Amino acid sequence: MEVIEITHPIKSKQFVNENIALAIGFFDGIHLGHQQVLKKMIKVAKDKHLKKAVMTFDPHPSVVLNPEKKRTTYLTPIADKIEAIEKLGVDYCFVVNFSSTFADVSADDFIDQYFIQNHVKAVIAGYDFSFGKYGKGNMASLQENDYPFDVFVVSKQTLHEDEKISTTNIRTSLELGEIEACNLALGRPYVIKGMVVQGEKRGRTIGFPTANVEPSDDYVLPRKGVYAVTLLIKSRDKSYKGVCNVGVKPTFHDPSVSQISIEVNIFDFEESIYGERVEVYWHHFIRPEQKFDGIDALVNQIKQDKEEAKALLSLERT
Repeated sequence: MEVIEITHPIKSKQFVNENIALAIGFFDGIHLGHQQVLKKMIKVAKDKHLKKAVMTFDPHPSVVLNPEKKRTTYLTPIADKIEAIEKLGVDYCFVVNFSSTFADVSADDFIDQYFIQNHVKAVIAGYDFSFGKYGKGNMASLQENDYPFDVFVVSKQTLHEDEKISTTNIRTSLELGEIEACNLALGRPYVIKGMVVQGEKRGRTIGFPTANVEPSDDYVLPRKGVYAVTLLIKSRDKSYKGVCNVGVKPTFHDPSVSQISIEVNIFDFEESIYGERVEVYWHHFIRPEQKFDGIDALVNQIKQDKEEAKALLSLERT
């Protein structure tokens, strides 16, 4: 897959010289709704003998358009997003820098420069996708006009009770610790990639050594608490079950000044894995983070958490 980074104004060398079917959107999380857009693009490309292409944006538009509520953490940071798109057999991935200059491009100029001049013969997006200054361009207006490309709109994708599958709802689920709801909408377990780094090594002194995982990018962190997880060690291509604490460890630290950490106790595992690149897959929320009166109370609770995590993970298909 060829990745084409675009900073507006788009230059002729950033156009492709082949006719393409283009799926367009921010695609954070590549959840089940996004997957329908991408599947539709792949089908259209096959039917019309076009190359497969995806256009996404970085950073999130809110950084420019809504700084008070800007989104700087992601379900799939840009590197993860590109990797996932490549696995679909896509030919071209356009990554457009969403800057103030780009946000000022009119809908008509966007259509001309990013679609027509770029050999786009089919545009595929969700029903609520908008583009151009003030979001004046949308899929309905594309369908209503006679452009030299076909337009395919993917309808709202829902789960139970007509609840829309959306990145916003998934982020909310994570922030509430509703991991099962998050994973249902994603169609897979939520994952945070990172590296095992040196920590305080306090877990080792109380009989529960942990792998301290430093995220490799700006991921959305789940609610502070204890989780049943699996941890993939990349160099071994092997996954291990474990119990994870994400939080500030209030039994030992002042929560107001402590940084959040991700620490995984891997079951029946005592090897050193410092420096290893790993992926933490989140399966079940067990309990919120809490402060204990002493070490004995903490150790007893960790033992219970570990047993609960083992029971929950025994039900997972691995």
